[in-house]
Amino acid sequence: MMMFNQRLIGPFVFVCLCGITNQSGGIFAEETVGPAAEINGSGPGWRQLGQDDFENVNCDEDTWSFEDSLIRCTGKPTGVMRTKERFTNFELVAEWRHLKKGGNSGIFVWATDDSIEQLKKEGKPGLPHGIEVQVLDTGYREVYEKRFNKVGDWFTSHGDVFPVKTAKMTPFPPLSPNGSRSFPSEDRVKPTGEWNHYYVRAINGEIRLWVNGKEVSGGTDCDPAVGCLCLESEGAPVEFRGLKIRTLP
Repeated sequence: MMMFNQRLIGPFVFVCLCGITNQSGGIFAEETVGPAAEINGSGPGWRQLGQDDFENVNCDEDTWSFEDSLIRCTGKPTGVMRTKERFTNFELVAEWRHLKKGGNSGIFVWATDDSIEQLKKEGKPGLPHGIEVQVLDTGYREVYEKRFNKVGDWFTSHGDVFPVKTAKMTPFPPLSPNGSRSFPSEDRVKPTGEWNHYYVRAINGEIRLWVNGKEVSGGTDCDPAVGCLCLESEGAPVEFRGLKIRTLP
């Protein structure tokens, strides 16, 4: 997340989403999801993403490290590592936790090749163009407001989804004040040091995020709608584990 710039249906799973607007304007008032085992990445077709699936883009050699299904990030410098493979339609599961209050990270979906190559060429801190699924510690707002003496009302720590740089997306409500972000329909992220579970479903330019078992945010009309996945390093140590993907037609 650029905090300083405001900026499946497969044969074994059925996900039924009832987009009914509630009084607060959210679209997730009622929903029925498939078996939890599918959302946890245990059904047919899932595969784990590990060290051989990723390559560094613009981080230091020691920024990212792997131990079985655990991925560690030092948070320095700001940058990403990317999957070698590009994806269009897929499901993704990941657990994450911040190790420092106010930690900042993210999962980029459909990151563009051109922007990644530019980051490599420049060899400087930066983030790609694409759709970001926010991975933000619950203490970030307090840290942000103390540091910048500004109200941190344009982001949340509970699963914002938004386009970065030249990427485009029509966000699902509720929206951020400037309308660029899909804010979560409820606060579900656990505090510093505790593991959180994300399930992401990305199909035909539409992305939806489940946080700790419940759908909360997303968007449609995404451009780009094909690209690689990136994990973000931005200033503080963070860990991921159980990163799995299932490609869809």
